[in-house]
Amino acid sequence: MRQVWVVLRREYLERVKTRGFIIGTIALPLLIMGLMGLNIFIAVQAADSDRELALVDFTGTIGEEVAERLDGLGYDVEAMGGEVSLEELDRQVVDDELEAYLVLDDLTLSEGVFAYHGKDSPGSTRVALFESAVNDVALEHYLATTSTGEGLRSLIEGGRLEFESVVEGEDPAEAEAARMSGMAFGFGGAFFLYMAMLLYGAFVLRSVLDEKRNRVVEVVISSVTPGRLLLGKVLGVGSMGLTQMGIWAACVGILLLVAAPMIAARIPSADLELFAQVLPGPDVLLLLAVFFLLGYFLYASLFAAVGAMCATEEEAGQAQFPVIMLLVIPLILQSSTLGGGSMPWMDWVALFPFFSPIMMFPRALEGAVPWWMTGLSLVLMAAAVVGTSWVAGRIYRVGILMQGKRPTLRELMRWVREA
Repeated sequence: MRQVWVVLRREYLERVKTRGFIIGTIALPLLIMGLMGLNIFIAVQAADSDRELALVDFTGTIGEEVAERLDGLGYDVEAMGGEVSLEELDRQVVDDELEAYLVLDDLTLSEGVFAYHGKDSPGSTRVALFESAVNDVALEHYLATTSTGEGLRSLIEGGRLEFESVVEGEDPAEAEAARMSGMAFGFGGAFFLYMAMLLYGAFVLRSVLDEKRNRVVEVVISSVTPGRLLLGKVLGVGSMGLTQMGIWAACVGILLLVAAPMIAARIPSADLELFAQVLPGPDVLLLLAVFFLLGYFLYASLFAAVGAMCATEEEAGQAQFPVIMLLVIPLILQSSTLGGGSMPWMDWVALFPFFSPIMMFPRALEGAVPWWMTGLSLVLMAAAVVGTSWVAGRIYRVGILMQGKRPTLRELMRWVREA
Protein backbone atom coordinates (compact mmCIF):
# COMPACT_ATOMS: atom_id res chain seq x y z
CA MET A 1 0.00 0.00 0.00
CA ARG A 2 2.95 2.31 0.47
CA GLN A 3 3.62 2.20 -3.28
CA VAL A 4 -0.02 2.99 -4.01
CA TRP A 5 0.11 5.92 -1.57
CA VAL A 6 3.26 7.29 -3.24
CA VAL A 7 1.62 7.16 -6.69
CA LEU A 8 -1.63 8.63 -5.30
CA ARG A 9 0.22 11.50 -3.63
CA ARG A 10 2.22 12.23 -6.77
CA GLU A 11 -0.85 12.20 -9.04
CA TYR A 12 -2.79 14.38 -6.60
CA LEU A 13 -0.11 17.01 -6.02
CA GLU A 14 0.87 17.08 -9.67
CA ARG A 15 -2.66 18.20 -10.57
CA VAL A 16 -3.69 20.46 -7.70
CA LYS A 17 -0.55 22.57 -8.18
CA THR A 18 -1.24 23.28 -11.85
CA ARG A 19 -2.45 26.66 -12.99
CA GLY A 20 -5.50 25.12 -14.66
CA PHE A 21 -6.65 23.52 -11.40
CA ILE A 22 -6.21 26.75 -9.45
CA ILE A 23 -8.06 28.81 -12.06
CA GLY A 24 -10.83 26.28 -12.64
CA THR A 25 -11.36 25.35 -8.99
CA ILE A 26 -10.69 28.50 -7.00
CA ALA A 27 -10.39 31.57 -9.20
CA LEU A 28 -13.41 30.83 -11.41
CA PRO A 29 -15.91 30.25 -8.55
CA LEU A 30 -14.58 33.34 -6.77
CA LEU A 31 -15.02 35.34 -9.97
CA ILE A 32 -18.59 34.07 -10.37
CA MET A 33 -19.35 34.85 -6.71
CA GLY A 34 -17.85 38.30 -7.14
CA LEU A 35 -19.97 39.03 -10.20
CA MET A 36 -23.10 37.79 -8.44
CA GLY A 37 -22.22 39.89 -5.41
CA LEU A 38 -21.79 42.91 -7.66
CA ASN A 39 -25.20 42.27 -9.22
CA ILE A 40 -26.76 41.98 -5.76
CA PHE A 41 -25.07 45.23 -4.69
CA ILE A 42 -26.31 47.02 -7.81
CA ALA A 43 -29.82 45.63 -7.27
CA VAL A 44 -29.83 46.83 -3.65
CA GLN A 45 -28.58 50.25 -4.71
CA ALA A 46 -31.26 50.40 -7.39
CA ALA A 47 -33.90 49.42 -4.86
CA ASP A 48 -32.73 52.20 -2.54
CA SER A 49 -32.58 54.79 -5.33
CA ASP A 50 -35.29 57.35 -6.01
CA ARG A 51 -38.33 55.42 -7.24
CA GLU A 52 -40.98 58.06 -6.83
CA LEU A 53 -43.62 58.08 -9.55
CA ALA A 54 -46.72 60.11 -10.20
CA LEU A 55 -49.78 58.59 -11.78
CA VAL A 56 -52.22 60.83 -13.61
CA ASP A 57 -55.62 59.17 -13.91
CA PHE A 58 -57.87 60.68 -16.56
CA THR A 59 -60.16 57.63 -16.36
CA GLY A 60 -61.27 58.37 -12.81
CA THR A 61 -61.71 54.67 -12.09
CA ILE A 62 -58.53 52.58 -12.07
CA GLY A 63 -55.85 55.01 -10.87
CA GLU A 64 -55.93 54.01 -7.20
CA GLU A 65 -55.77 50.29 -7.96
CA VAL A 66 -52.88 50.70 -10.42
CA ALA A 67 -51.05 52.75 -7.79
CA GLU A 68 -51.53 49.94 -5.26
CA ARG A 69 -50.12 47.40 -7.73
CA LEU A 70 -47.04 49.56 -8.35
CA ASP A 71 -46.60 50.14 -4.62
CA GLY A 72 -46.44 46.38 -4.23
CA LEU A 73 -43.61 46.32 -6.79
CA GLY A 74 -41.53 48.70 -4.69
CA TYR A 75 -42.49 52.07 -6.19
CA ASP A 76 -43.69 55.10 -4.28
CA VAL A 77 -46.65 56.15 -6.41
CA GLU A 78 -48.80 59.25 -5.91
CA ALA A 79 -52.13 59.01 -7.70
CA MET A 80 -53.45 62.29 -9.15
CA GLY A 81 -56.65 63.30 -10.87
CA GLY A 82 -57.07 64.74 -14.32
CA GLU A 83 -56.91 68.34 -13.03
CA VAL A 84 -53.13 68.24 -12.53
CA SER A 85 -50.88 70.18 -14.90
CA LEU A 86 -48.76 67.91 -17.09
CA GLU A 87 -46.38 70.82 -17.76
CA GLU A 88 -45.67 71.07 -14.04
CA LEU A 89 -44.97 67.36 -13.86
CA ASP A 90 -42.62 67.66 -16.84
CA ARG A 91 -40.71 70.39 -15.01
CA GLN A 92 -40.38 68.22 -11.89
CA VAL A 93 -38.99 65.36 -13.99
CA VAL A 94 -36.46 67.66 -15.69
CA ASP A 95 -35.40 69.10 -12.31
CA ASP A 96 -35.02 65.56 -10.85
CA GLU A 97 -37.77 66.20 -8.32
CA LEU A 98 -39.69 63.30 -9.81
CA GLU A 99 -38.38 60.23 -11.59
CA ALA A 100 -41.28 59.87 -14.05
CA TYR A 101 -45.05 59.80 -14.27
CA LEU A 102 -47.67 57.60 -15.92
CA VAL A 103 -50.77 58.81 -17.74
CA LEU A 104 -53.93 56.69 -17.88
CA ASP A 105 -56.80 57.68 -20.19
CA ASP A 106 -59.81 56.17 -21.95
CA LEU A 107 -57.51 54.27 -24.32
CA THR A 108 -56.10 52.50 -21.28
CA LEU A 109 -59.54 51.13 -20.42
CA SER A 110 -60.29 49.94 -23.95
CA GLU A 111 -56.90 48.78 -25.22
CA GLY A 112 -54.52 48.87 -22.24
CA VAL A 113 -52.42 51.67 -23.76
CA PHE A 114 -50.83 54.18 -21.35
CA ALA A 115 -47.98 56.70 -21.42
CA TYR A 116 -44.70 56.92 -19.48
CA HIS A 117 -43.13 60.40 -19.21
CA GLY A 118 -39.49 60.50 -18.12
CA LYS A 119 -36.03 61.66 -19.13
CA ASP A 120 -34.79 58.13 -19.86
CA SER A 121 -36.35 55.00 -21.28
CA PRO A 122 -37.75 52.80 -18.49
CA GLY A 123 -35.96 49.66 -19.74
CA SER A 124 -37.43 46.30 -20.71
CA THR A 125 -37.84 45.00 -17.14
CA ARG A 126 -39.67 48.08 -15.92
CA VAL A 127 -41.80 48.17 -19.06
CA ALA A 128 -42.91 44.59 -18.42
CA LEU A 129 -43.77 45.39 -14.78
CA PHE A 130 -45.77 48.50 -15.66
CA GLU A 131 -47.60 46.80 -18.54
CA SER A 132 -48.50 43.85 -16.35
CA ALA A 133 -49.88 46.06 -13.56
CA VAL A 134 -51.88 48.37 -15.81
CA ASN A 135 -53.22 45.68 -18.14
CA ASP A 136 -54.33 43.46 -15.25
CA VAL A 137 -56.28 46.29 -13.66
CA ALA A 138 -57.75 47.41 -17.00
CA LEU A 139 -58.86 43.85 -17.82
CA GLU A 140 -60.44 43.36 -14.39
CA HIS A 141 -62.30 46.64 -14.80
CA TYR A 142 -63.52 45.59 -18.25
CA LEU A 143 -64.76 42.24 -16.98
CA ALA A 144 -66.45 43.85 -13.99
CA THR A 145 -68.39 46.29 -16.17
CA THR A 146 -69.56 43.77 -18.76
CA SER A 147 -71.75 40.69 -18.38
CA THR A 148 -69.27 38.25 -19.84
CA GLY A 149 -69.73 35.48 -17.31
CA GLU A 150 -67.47 34.18 -14.59
CA GLY A 151 -64.17 32.60 -15.46
CA LEU A 152 -63.55 34.61 -18.65
CA ARG A 153 -60.38 36.10 -17.23
CA SER A 154 -59.02 32.66 -16.46
CA LEU A 155 -59.80 31.55 -20.01
CA ILE A 156 -58.08 34.63 -21.45
CA GLU A 157 -54.98 33.91 -19.40
CA GLY A 158 -54.90 30.34 -20.70
CA GLY A 159 -56.43 28.49 -17.79
CA ARG A 160 -54.45 26.34 -15.40
CA LEU A 161 -53.98 22.70 -14.53
CA GLU A 162 -54.67 21.68 -10.95
CA PHE A 163 -52.99 18.45 -9.83
CA GLU A 164 -55.05 16.13 -7.62
CA SER A 165 -53.21 13.21 -6.00
CA VAL A 166 -54.99 9.84 -5.92
CA VAL A 167 -53.02 8.87 -2.80
CA GLU A 168 -55.14 9.33 0.29
CA GLY A 169 -53.79 11.69 2.91
CA GLU A 170 -51.31 13.29 0.54
CA ASP A 171 -51.39 17.03 -0.02
CA PRO A 172 -51.54 17.69 -3.79
CA ALA A 173 -49.30 20.77 -3.61
CA GLU A 174 -46.65 18.97 -1.60
CA ALA A 175 -46.85 15.89 -3.83
CA GLU A 176 -46.41 17.96 -6.99
CA ALA A 177 -43.58 19.99 -5.44
CA ALA A 178 -41.83 16.78 -4.34
CA ARG A 179 -42.23 15.29 -7.81
CA MET A 180 -40.87 18.38 -9.54
CA SER A 181 -38.04 18.60 -7.01
CA GLY A 182 -37.13 14.95 -7.55
CA MET A 183 -37.18 15.44 -11.31
CA ALA A 184 -35.05 18.60 -11.17
CA PHE A 185 -32.47 17.36 -8.67
CA GLY A 186 -32.49 13.90 -10.23
CA PHE A 187 -31.68 15.07 -13.73
CA GLY A 188 -29.27 17.68 -12.37
CA GLY A 189 -27.47 14.97 -10.41
CA ALA A 190 -27.44 12.67 -13.46
CA PHE A 191 -25.92 15.39 -15.62
CA PHE A 192 -23.37 16.12 -12.90
CA LEU A 193 -22.41 12.43 -12.78
CA TYR A 194 -22.09 12.37 -16.57
CA MET A 195 -19.77 15.38 -16.61
CA ALA A 196 -17.73 14.19 -13.61
CA MET A 197 -17.13 10.68 -14.94
CA LEU A 198 -16.30 12.01 -18.39
CA LEU A 199 -13.97 14.72 -17.10
CA TYR A 200 -12.06 12.76 -14.47
CA GLY A 201 -11.95 9.63 -16.62
CA ALA A 202 -10.30 11.72 -19.32
CA PHE A 203 -7.76 12.90 -16.72
CA VAL A 204 -6.82 9.28 -16.03
CA LEU A 205 -6.49 8.55 -19.75
CA ARG A 206 -4.29 11.62 -20.29
CA SER A 207 -2.06 10.70 -17.34
CA VAL A 208 -1.51 7.16 -18.61
CA LEU A 209 -0.96 8.34 -22.17
CA ASP A 210 1.55 11.05 -21.19
CA GLU A 211 3.67 8.69 -19.11
CA LYS A 212 3.63 6.08 -21.84
CA ARG A 213 4.48 8.60 -24.56
CA ASN A 214 7.29 10.21 -22.54
CA ARG A 215 8.70 6.76 -21.61
CA VAL A 216 8.53 7.75 -17.92
CA VAL A 217 6.54 4.64 -17.13
CA GLU A 218 9.50 2.45 -18.11
CA VAL A 219 11.39 3.91 -15.15
CA VAL A 220 8.43 3.95 -12.75
CA ILE A 221 7.46 0.36 -13.50
CA SER A 222 10.84 -0.86 -12.24
CA SER A 223 9.86 0.01 -8.65
CA VAL A 224 6.05 -0.20 -8.73
CA THR A 225 3.92 -3.04 -10.03
CA PRO A 226 1.53 -2.12 -12.89
CA GLY A 227 -1.54 -2.94 -10.81
CA ARG A 228 -0.51 -0.68 -7.96
CA LEU A 229 0.49 2.04 -10.40
CA LEU A 230 -2.97 1.92 -11.99
CA LEU A 231 -4.71 1.93 -8.60
CA GLY A 232 -2.61 4.88 -7.43
CA LYS A 233 -3.46 6.85 -10.57
CA VAL A 234 -7.17 6.19 -10.26
CA LEU A 235 -7.20 7.11 -6.55
CA GLY A 236 -5.03 10.18 -7.11
CA VAL A 237 -7.23 11.62 -9.84
CA GLY A 238 -10.34 10.71 -7.80
CA SER A 239 -8.96 12.55 -4.76
CA MET A 240 -8.30 15.58 -6.92
CA GLY A 241 -11.88 15.42 -8.17
CA LEU A 242 -13.27 15.18 -4.64
CA THR A 243 -11.14 18.17 -3.62
CA GLN A 244 -12.42 20.17 -6.55
CA MET A 245 -16.05 19.31 -5.86
CA GLY A 246 -15.57 20.03 -2.16
CA ILE A 247 -14.31 23.54 -2.93
CA TRP A 248 -17.19 24.12 -5.34
CA ALA A 249 -19.70 22.87 -2.77
CA ALA A 250 -18.20 25.22 -0.15
CA CYS A 251 -18.51 28.15 -2.57
CA VAL A 252 -22.14 27.28 -3.28
CA GLY A 253 -22.80 27.00 0.47
CA ILE A 254 -21.28 30.42 1.14
CA LEU A 255 -23.28 31.91 -1.72
CA LEU A 256 -26.51 30.44 -0.37
CA LEU A 257 -25.78 31.75 3.12
CA VAL A 258 -25.27 35.23 1.71
CA ALA A 259 -28.30 35.12 -0.58
CA ALA A 260 -30.66 33.27 1.80
CA PRO A 261 -31.90 36.38 3.70
CA MET A 262 -32.73 38.20 0.46
CA ILE A 263 -34.45 35.13 -0.99
CA ALA A 264 -36.45 34.61 2.21
CA ALA A 265 -37.55 38.24 2.22
CA ARG A 266 -39.03 37.95 -1.28
CA ILE A 267 -40.76 34.57 -0.95
CA PRO A 268 -44.00 34.14 1.02
CA SER A 269 -43.60 32.10 4.19
CA ALA A 270 -45.88 29.31 2.93
CA ASP A 271 -43.90 28.95 -0.29
CA LEU A 272 -40.67 29.14 1.68
CA GLU A 273 -41.75 26.26 3.93
CA LEU A 274 -42.73 24.19 0.90
CA PHE A 275 -39.41 25.01 -0.76
CA ALA A 276 -37.50 23.92 2.35
CA GLN A 277 -39.40 20.63 2.42
CA VAL A 278 -38.39 19.66 -1.12
CA LEU A 279 -34.70 20.52 -0.81
CA PRO A 280 -32.41 17.46 -1.05
CA GLY A 281 -31.45 16.04 2.32
CA PRO A 282 -28.27 14.29 3.51
CA ASP A 283 -29.58 10.94 2.25
CA VAL A 284 -29.80 12.32 -1.30
CA LEU A 285 -26.27 13.73 -1.13
CA LEU A 286 -24.98 10.43 0.28
CA LEU A 287 -26.64 8.47 -2.53
CA LEU A 288 -25.14 10.89 -5.08
CA ALA A 289 -21.67 10.38 -3.54
CA VAL A 290 -22.03 6.58 -3.71
CA PHE A 291 -23.09 6.66 -7.35
CA PHE A 292 -20.24 9.05 -8.14
CA LEU A 293 -17.57 6.90 -6.48
CA LEU A 294 -18.74 3.66 -8.07
CA GLY A 295 -19.26 5.31 -11.45
CA TYR A 296 -15.88 6.99 -11.32
CA PHE A 297 -13.98 3.78 -10.54
CA LEU A 298 -15.97 1.98 -13.22
CA TYR A 299 -15.17 4.44 -15.99
CA ALA A 300 -11.69 5.40 -14.79
CA SER A 301 -10.62 1.77 -15.26
CA LEU A 302 -11.93 1.82 -18.83
CA PHE A 303 -10.21 5.11 -19.65
CA ALA A 304 -6.96 3.82 -18.13
CA ALA A 305 -7.15 0.71 -20.33
CA VAL A 306 -7.73 2.91 -23.39
CA GLY A 307 -4.69 5.03 -22.51
CA ALA A 308 -2.53 1.94 -22.01
CA MET A 309 -3.30 0.43 -25.41
CA CYS A 310 -2.81 3.68 -27.39
CA ALA A 311 0.37 5.54 -28.29
CA THR A 312 -0.92 8.89 -29.60
CA GLU A 313 -3.69 11.41 -28.89
CA GLU A 314 -5.36 10.54 -32.20
CA GLU A 315 -5.51 6.85 -31.39
CA ALA A 316 -6.84 7.57 -27.89
CA GLY A 317 -9.52 9.86 -29.32
CA GLN A 318 -10.78 7.08 -31.55
CA ALA A 319 -10.42 4.28 -29.01
CA GLN A 320 -12.34 6.11 -26.26
CA PHE A 321 -15.42 6.54 -28.46
CA PRO A 322 -17.11 3.32 -27.22
CA VAL A 323 -16.48 4.35 -23.61
CA ILE A 324 -17.98 7.79 -24.22
CA MET A 325 -21.02 6.20 -25.87
CA LEU A 326 -21.60 4.23 -22.67
CA LEU A 327 -22.10 7.63 -21.02
CA VAL A 328 -24.01 9.34 -23.83
CA ILE A 329 -26.63 6.62 -24.40
CA PRO A 330 -28.02 6.62 -20.82
CA LEU A 331 -28.03 10.43 -20.79
CA ILE A 332 -30.15 10.45 -23.96
CA LEU A 333 -32.49 7.81 -22.52
CA GLN A 334 -32.82 9.76 -19.29
CA SER A 335 -33.46 13.03 -21.13
CA SER A 336 -36.38 11.41 -22.93
CA THR A 337 -38.15 10.91 -19.58
CA LEU A 338 -38.13 14.59 -18.57
CA GLY A 339 -41.67 15.04 -19.88
CA GLY A 340 -42.92 12.20 -17.69
CA GLY A 341 -43.00 9.58 -20.44
CA SER A 342 -40.92 6.92 -18.70
CA MET A 343 -41.49 3.33 -19.83
CA PRO A 344 -41.23 0.31 -17.49
CA TRP A 345 -38.51 -1.37 -19.54
CA MET A 346 -36.23 1.62 -18.99
CA ASP A 347 -36.22 0.88 -15.25
CA TRP A 348 -34.66 -2.49 -16.04
CA VAL A 349 -32.20 -0.92 -18.48
CA ALA A 350 -31.11 1.33 -15.61
CA LEU A 351 -29.83 -1.78 -13.81
CA PHE A 352 -27.07 -2.14 -16.42
CA PRO A 353 -23.99 -1.10 -14.36
CA PHE A 354 -22.61 1.30 -16.98
CA PHE A 355 -26.00 3.04 -17.24
CA SER A 356 -26.92 3.02 -13.53
CA PRO A 357 -25.19 6.24 -12.39
CA ILE A 358 -27.06 8.36 -14.91
CA MET A 359 -30.38 6.48 -15.08
CA MET A 360 -30.92 4.92 -11.65
CA PHE A 361 -30.02 7.93 -9.46
CA PRO A 362 -32.85 10.19 -10.78
CA ARG A 363 -35.29 7.28 -10.62
CA ALA A 364 -34.39 6.68 -6.99
CA LEU A 365 -34.88 10.38 -6.24
CA GLU A 366 -38.29 10.52 -7.91
CA GLY A 367 -39.41 7.31 -6.20
CA ALA A 368 -40.10 5.78 -9.62
CA VAL A 369 -38.43 2.46 -8.70
CA PRO A 370 -38.64 0.35 -5.52
CA TRP A 371 -35.77 0.52 -3.07
CA TRP A 372 -34.55 -2.97 -3.92
CA MET A 373 -33.86 -1.94 -7.52
CA THR A 374 -31.68 0.94 -6.32
CA GLY A 375 -29.82 -1.40 -3.98
CA LEU A 376 -29.45 -4.03 -6.72
CA SER A 377 -28.02 -1.42 -9.09
CA LEU A 378 -25.38 -0.48 -6.51
CA VAL A 379 -24.47 -4.13 -5.98
CA LEU A 380 -24.19 -4.71 -9.74
CA MET A 381 -22.06 -1.57 -10.09
CA ALA A 382 -19.71 -2.74 -7.33
CA ALA A 383 -19.37 -6.13 -9.05
CA ALA A 384 -18.77 -4.39 -12.37
CA VAL A 385 -16.05 -2.24 -10.77
CA VAL A 386 -14.25 -5.40 -9.62
CA GLY A 387 -14.57 -7.08 -13.01
CA THR A 388 -13.68 -3.99 -15.02
CA SER A 389 -10.67 -3.24 -12.81
CA TRP A 390 -9.44 -6.82 -13.26
CA VAL A 391 -9.72 -6.63 -17.07
CA ALA A 392 -8.31 -3.09 -17.24
CA GLY A 393 -5.42 -4.09 -14.96
CA ARG A 394 -4.44 -6.91 -17.28
CA ILE A 395 -4.62 -4.67 -20.35
CA TYR A 396 -2.68 -1.99 -18.51
CA ARG A 397 0.00 -4.46 -17.41
CA VAL A 398 0.82 -5.38 -21.01
CA GLY A 399 -0.14 -2.26 -22.90
CA ILE A 400 1.71 0.26 -20.75
CA LEU A 401 5.05 -0.94 -22.18
CA MET A 402 3.82 -1.60 -25.71
CA GLN A 403 4.69 0.76 -28.55
CA GLY A 404 3.61 0.85 -32.17
CA LYS A 405 0.16 0.35 -33.63
CA ARG A 406 -2.97 0.03 -31.57
CA PRO A 407 -3.83 -3.60 -30.73
CA THR A 408 -6.80 -5.33 -32.30
CA LEU A 409 -9.68 -6.78 -30.31
CA ARG A 410 -8.17 -10.28 -30.65
CA GLU A 411 -4.86 -9.05 -29.28
CA LEU A 412 -6.63 -7.40 -26.34
CA MET A 413 -8.33 -10.69 -25.52
CA ARG A 414 -4.93 -12.38 -25.60
CA TRP A 415 -3.50 -9.77 -23.23
CA VAL A 416 -6.34 -10.41 -20.78
CA ARG A 417 -5.79 -14.17 -20.91
CA GLU A 418 -2.00 -14.18 -20.72
CA ALA A 419 -1.16 -11.12 -18.58
